[in-house]
Amino acid sequence: MLESKQVTKAFGSKIAVDHVDLKLEAGHIYALLGPNGSGKTTWMKMAAGLIKPTGGSVEFNGRPVDIDSRRYVAYMSTEPYFYSWMTVKSVGKYYQDFFADFSYERYLALLGKLRLNEEMKTRSLSSGMMAKLKIGVTLARDAKVYMLDEPFNGIDLLARDEIRACILESAKEDKLLLLSSHLVEEMEAIADRAVFISEGRLIENVDLEQLRSERGLSMADRYRQIYAQAEVDEK
Repeated sequence: MLESKQVTKAFGSKIAVDHVDLKLEAGHIYALLGPNGSGKTTWMKMAAGLIKPTGGSVEFNGRPVDIDSRRYVAYMSTEPYFYSWMTVKSVGKYYQDFFADFSYERYLALLGKLRLNEEMKTRSLSSGMMAKLKIGVTLARDAKVYMLDEPFNGIDLLARDEIRACILESAKEDKLLLLSSHLVEEMEAIADRAVFISEGRLIENVDLEQLRSERGLSMADRYRQIYAQAEVDEK
């Protein structure tokens, strides 16, 4: 469904993503893992069609990612992107006008599960409530691909439970979910596959059940193996 072929992204002399070959299929929840600065957000933005690769290509259903493919991809960035004058209701109306696949009914249902109400002002929301709003408005789209960049950032334990439930409810056989996070234990409870990336390079795309049954490792175990070794190599 979503595939990058030798995709590279450079910002001046800095290589953010380095010749990544990665194929992601519908019916899975992928955890995109790696330390800060490893290239996770840059790869996701290229897959969402927001920035262009320096080299290589990203394809959606066999066609290069372009303006048309954005209709099928719901991307949630880490940055706040609502106007300060907006209410939670006007955020939904804005998305309804902008995205043909946005369901206001679904949005209201998600708001209820995330303990938000329509009259709240975005400028008065805490960082945790703002994160929940971003989740709700993104998952209210009937997209084929959902990419959530750090969905648990700034979220307390109870709110994580609410968000996790909404994400799992959105997982369908014909949909692809990709979540980037540095909260590995949180991802272990959601994902069925893990993509490890380091310094812009793909390390591994692994089935988590196979990782546990064949290698006796959890996602957190494998994370420690990869990135602890990377720190040793740097020294």
